Amino acid sequence: MFNNKKNLFPFVIALALTVSFGCSKKDELNPDENPVPTSAGADDNSAIGDSDTGRAMGLQTIHFPYDSYELSAADKEALAANIQILKDKSSAKIQVEGHCDQRGGIQYNLALGEKRANAVRKYMIDKGVQGNRITTISFGKEKLIDQGTGEDSMAKNRRANFVVTSR
Repeated sequence: MFNNKKNLFPFVIALALTVSFGCSKKDELNPDENPVPTSAGADDNSAIGDSDTGRAMGLQTIHFPYDSYELSAADKEALAANIQILKDKSSAKIQVEGHCDQRGGIQYNLALGEKRANAVRKYMIDKGVQGNRITTISFGKEKLIDQGTGEDSMAKNRRANFVVTSR
C-alpha cells in the first residue's frame, strides 16, 4: 500500500490529527460512559447528544454548498437560534464537527471540514458566545450520514453539526 515514506506521511498526519482532536477532555462526556438513553424520544431536546439526531438541546445542523465554507443567510438564521439556545443555557459546552461529502481527497476534505467548523465557531463567538465553550473538529468525509451518490445525498453530508459535550 505504501511504497515509500513519502506516501506514508499524509496518512500519519491525518491519523495524528484524528487522534489528537478526537480525544475526550476531562470535562467532556465520553459517549461510551454516558450514552443518550434509548428511551429518549425524538422530541426530547434536553438529552445530551448531537444536532444530526435532534438531541442537542434544539441546536440545528448547518449545511454548506459544494466546496464551500461560507455561511449563507439561512445558515446565519439557524445559527442565531443556536446562539440563543447557548445564551439561555450558559453552562453548556459544544463541539462543532465539520463534515464533507465523499468527493475529494482525505487531506482536502479534512481541511475543508476544519474551515466549516471554524467558520461556525467564529460566527458564534462574534455574536457573543464565549469561545471557551466551543471546540471544533473535522471529520472530512469519514462520517457520512447519507451513503448515496446523488447530489441530494451528498448535500446532507456537507455540514457542521453540534455535539453537546457538557451541560
